[in-house]
Amino acid sequence: MISYNTKDWFTFIFKFHKSDTFRTLFPIMIAIGIYSGIIGYLEIEYWKLPQESYIKNITIMHGMLGFVISLLLVFRTNTAYDRWWEGRKLWGSLVNNSRNFAIKLSGILKEESDRAYFRKMIPGYASILHKHLNNNDTGKQLFEDVDLEIDRHKHKPNQVAKMLFFKINDLYDSKKITGDQLIILNSEVQSFSEICGACERIKNTPIPYSYSAFLKKFIFFYVMTLPFGYAFVLGYYVAPVVVFVFYVLASLELIAEEIEDPFGTDENDLPTHKIAENIKKHIEEII
Repeated sequence: MISYNTKDWFTFIFKFHKSDTFRTLFPIMIAIGIYSGIIGYLEIEYWKLPQESYIKNITIMHGMLGFVISLLLVFRTNTAYDRWWEGRKLWGSLVNNSRNFAIKLSGILKEESDRAYFRKMIPGYASILHKHLNNNDTGKQLFEDVDLEIDRHKHKPNQVAKMLFFKINDLYDSKKITGDQLIILNSEVQSFSEICGACERIKNTPIPYSYSAFLKKFIFFYVMTLPFGYAFVLGYYVAPVVVFVFYVLASLELIAEEIEDPFGTDENDLPTHKIAENIKKHIEEII
């Protein structure tokens, strides 16, 4: 995750970091600028269409469609941000549950060997979950055209949760914890699996393909028709104006694509590795 000062306006304006949409869209912006200049030249100099030409009325269509596309982009970005924020809340819950689990164990367990086991395994779950969610195969579990080999792709977080539960059950069998304590500790392990399942729901359920494809096509055809209507009013300035419109619309879509999967390796994704390291530090302090 990028660290920045939210109040430093001028740095935002003049600094282009690695994940900035301007870098990604620059080649396409150049192509659209050339395209818009060619259309403007043809309409003004070559075709020499009259000012009252019906083509000029295309701007009316652009006005109506601009309102529609703005609503679609607002819904798109809000949906993507909700997924990003839900992922952050889930990992915040993992931090809290890990601490609560460790606090309860620190008061219950007496033997150092048992305490050392949980001191290693509780942060180990967060570390394994981080690797599990960063694995591209995790996001393909629901794809019908992808057949993952079960033996090669064992669900590692489940394996760690299983080991934790078995250890707690062994403590009960050896009379080191009571039945009430078993129930309390079992609920903590269960919460780990629930968090993992919720993160997987975000990871392997992207925005529906038809919606994403339609929005991209809508932006493309909307921008491609802009020069036909605005060349009469703007002249050759239509090229930079169309490029700017494309930059704004396409950037919103790119930002939504990046944050809708918060468990990747992009600069704006959640710092799950750092959170896992913090969990390890906190657990070692408690137990």
